[in-house]
Amino acid sequence: MRRAITRFDMIQEGDRVAVGLSGGKDSLVLLECLVAYQKFSPKKFDLIAVTVDGNMGQKFDRLKRFCKKLGVTHHIEPSNIGPIVFETRQEKNPCSLCAKLRRGILNSALNNLGYNKLALAHHVDDMAETFFLSLLYEGRLNTFAPTAYMSRSNITVIRPLILIEEKQIISYAKSAKFPILKNPCPVNHKTKREYMKKLIKRFDKEILGAKINILGALTNPERNNLWEEPNKS
Repeated sequence: MRRAITRFDMIQEGDRVAVGLSGGKDSLVLLECLVAYQKFSPKKFDLIAVTVDGNMGQKFDRLKRFCKKLGVTHHIEPSNIGPIVFETRQEKNPCSLCAKLRRGILNSALNNLGYNKLALAHHVDDMAETFFLSLLYEGRLNTFAPTAYMSRSNITVIRPLILIEEKQIISYAKSAKFPILKNPCPVNHKTKREYMKKLIKRFDKEILGAKINILGALTNPERNNLWEEPNKS
């Protein structure tokens, strides 16, 4: 994580960083690691945890205790994401809308709280899954970047776990006995992303180092060396 923060220049002196804390293993690991990094970081920064309550019956007492143990302020932002996505809109493929609503709510919360950076817990597997989802379902080469500035909200998104594989996160979360919350989403494990996750695991099992090679391809300086239409002008 420290290598990613340094390589992609994620944190500056005086930054106010909010971790999007869903209660899943990834965000719990990210928060604890950032708390540890904050103690010896050459650039001093503030840290807070922000949880979006999707109004799907989740309880956050365990998250509150986790944050208190780490000495981090925990802010819960209320929303109606669940009812909007599953009752009002009745989305068959709800992930995209849910993500957009959640990101918008997080950005607004950060503006209100006075924080300028949003730390999300995306890792190597997430990057590869997003790339193949875009390639196979949208017909374009696209994935998220390690850092991204959102001009509308004046928020910079950073992804400090971007060089870490999911299996490493799972191993650490289990050994640390983190209070992982159950995902309340009714389509959890039934989405296109879940299918892509299984497909990439198959790649990695059959082709040694496939997942890391995907990361290498996406960050390679020659990644844009693709076929182009000839200039006929």
